[in-house]
Amino acid sequence: MKRLIGLLTLIIILGSCSKEVYIFSSFHEPADQGLRFLYSHDGYKWNDLDKVFLKPEIGQQKVMRDPSIVKGPDGTFHLVWTSSWKGDKGFGYASSKDLVNWSEQKFIPVMEHESTTVNVWAPELFYDQDNKQFVIIWASTIPFRFPKKLEDEDNNHRMYYTTTKDFKSFSPTKLFIDPGFSVIDAVIVRRKADDFVLVLKDNTRPMRNIKVAFGPTALGPFTNVSEPFTGNFTEGPTVAKVGDEYLIYFDSYRDKKYGSVKTTDFKTFKDASAETNVPEGHKHGTIFKANKRILKGLKEFAGLDTTRKN
Repeated sequence: MKRLIGLLTLIIILGSCSKEVYIFSSFHEPADQGLRFLYSHDGYKWNDLDKVFLKPEIGQQKVMRDPSIVKGPDGTFHLVWTSSWKGDKGFGYASSKDLVNWSEQKFIPVMEHESTTVNVWAPELFYDQDNKQFVIIWASTIPFRFPKKLEDEDNNHRMYYTTTKDFKSFSPTKLFIDPGFSVIDAVIVRRKADDFVLVLKDNTRPMRNIKVAFGPTALGPFTNVSEPFTGNFTEGPTVAKVGDEYLIYFDSYRDKKYGSVKTTDFKTFKDASAETNVPEGHKHGTIFKANKRILKGLKEFAGLDTTRKN
């Protein structure tokens, strides 16, 4: 009987630790402090851990903007970020098993082959389970490379990509998408093996809003770009699957607040801003899942009460 009770207790403990929560990577302006996190049990209401977990050490300006995190199949969390507004021809990278203790920071020079590259913005990680590789996409401007509208030549972005299996060797950088306008802040969403969505920001003046495109693989080609489903002056989208719905969060930067919409098909969108709550000061990051043991470690590092559910 004692053995049975012990076994049941172990099952309960393991079940509690394995249950996943939502984590939202974050930074605060002016982005020189470092990596922050929010967490949520339902994907709607977010709590701020109010602690810097990794300070930026690489890049010309040594900032940490747009932190994107994905968990690999071995449980390792991989992080990439924008390391400078302009001048860098790559982005920052680090990894962690627990989101508290991080590897040495590395600079990944993905655009060094293009001497006139102005910037490397908002690298976004995606684990392509169909091909067992990581895909990294980002926005860069190469002046006079593409037709432009009202943008200056040093602000006419297109999306590029590289792939890797180990973050040691990377495939040659290639153009990811040229939708015919300046594009930044793109996020890949997998619905099934041959059905992918790309959530992106149309950075064209004067609109600057968020749209979606559709493709058969994680690498596209992404076509059928939609009309915008947000107002102007919105950016930094990220997507959380909650039940049968997708929640798309975005930064309404002129209003200094986070907005959200929900959808089941990426064709019709319902405003969810009144249902969601994102703490003030949070900026462009990505949502991913981690188990409660990871969250407990984050809370302990932040000096928070680990016995509270919220």
